[in-house]
Amino acid sequence: MNPRPARGAVLAFDFGEKRIGVAVGEIELAIPHALTVIAAEDNNSRFAAIAALIAEWRPVRLVVGLAAHDDGAEHETGRLARRFGQRLHGRFGLPVDYVDERLTSHAAEAALREGGARAGRRAAMLDAAAAAEILRSWFAIPPEKPL
Repeated sequence: MNPRPARGAVLAFDFGEKRIGVAVGEIELAIPHALTVIAAEDNNSRFAAIAALIAEWRPVRLVVGLAAHDDGAEHETGRLARRFGQRLHGRFGLPVDYVDERLTSHAAEAALREGGARAGRRAAMLDAAAAAEILRSWFAIPPEKPL
C-alpha cells in the first residue's frame, strides 16, 4: 500500500450495480462533497464518466466503499466493489483504498433530510451522499494507520 499523501483531491465511490455515487474532497481540508451519480448501464459508459471526473479533479487517491454484513464478513456487493476498485487502479493507475461502507446510506439519508432536501432530491442524490460518507470515513482514519 502506498502511504497516504498529505494533500490533493480524493474521489470516493459508492459502488452499485445500477448506480455509482461519487464524492470529492481535499485531503488537507478533510471535507467531503457529494459530486454526482453515474447511472450508465454499461461499463464503457461508466468508466468514460469516471475518466472525465478524474481528468477534471486530478485525484491523488481513489476510495471505494465495501459492503459488509453486520458481522463484518464481506457482502457479495462488497466483492463486486473490490473488483471495481481493482479495475479503477488498472485503468487509471491511481492508488485505491477501501473502507467499510456499512450504514453510510442511512447516514447519507439523514444528512440529506437534515439539509432540507425533498424526497425526490434525496433519492436522486443518495448514492453521491453515501460516497461523501465513505470519504468522511476515510478522512477519519489516521494517515499512519494501514488501510
